[in-house]
Amino acid sequence: MILLIGGAGETGVLANALVSAGFFVLVSTATDAPLSLGSHPNLSRRSGPLDRESLSRLILEREITVLIDASHPYASVITNHARKVAKEHRIPYFRWYRPAALHDSDEVIWAQDHADAARIAFSFGQPVLLTTGSRNLKPYAEESRRTGTSVVVRVLDRPDSLEACLQAGIPPNNVIAATGPFSLEQNVTTIREFGIGVIVTKDSGTIGGVPEKIEAARQERCRVVVIRRPDEESSASYSDLTELLQAVNQLTKSFS
Repeated sequence: MILLIGGAGETGVLANALVSAGFFVLVSTATDAPLSLGSHPNLSRRSGPLDRESLSRLILEREITVLIDASHPYASVITNHARKVAKEHRIPYFRWYRPAALHDSDEVIWAQDHADAARIAFSFGQPVLLTTGSRNLKPYAEESRRTGTSVVVRVLDRPDSLEACLQAGIPPNNVIAATGPFSLEQNVTTIREFGIGVIVTKDSGTIGGVPEKIEAARQERCRVVVIRRPDEESSASYSDLTELLQAVNQLTKSFS
């Protein structure tokens, strides 16, 4: 049984490709958000956050023999857990790594983390659009209050996301609850509606809607602050589906 830790937009594609190749696959996601999964008998799913202990139990209970980590590029906590637990259980670990959409040569402002991004974004005295989710709102809310500059946050339309905005003190009228990725037109509309001057984003890749954000910012003359991706180990990392399937196939054959 392969455990596929999902969260990235490619989760459904990866799962269906693996079962089509003859593998039994368990897809694990932190939330129960809809995925494009087929009804193949060799494909199952569970949802809910995993820490190191619960991931270890899952591997034992479901007799997992291969772990594929396709979590979001910025989900460093679950990625660290997955690497360590796979090593502890002596099972192969593969990382699906969504290619970046931006490079150092692009005309954006790079930040090392959320605290750095918040400091930079609010230094310009223009309304900020935050598109990095609901898990790290505190530094932005604090900088918004300190500088008297408004912040608009775009989060998933889920109770936990809306509660996080409430706890951070984000005004309800400044919360956009919707599911992305968002089109160029949608980004432009948001920028104009709130008079946005700065966008804060992660480099979630092309599938994450980054090019549409960058183009909207260019058209509307907004600055863009991008949080750098966490460092990734290069070994056993794949961004090509064919290469990943070949690696899994080769490895499983060597153990058969």
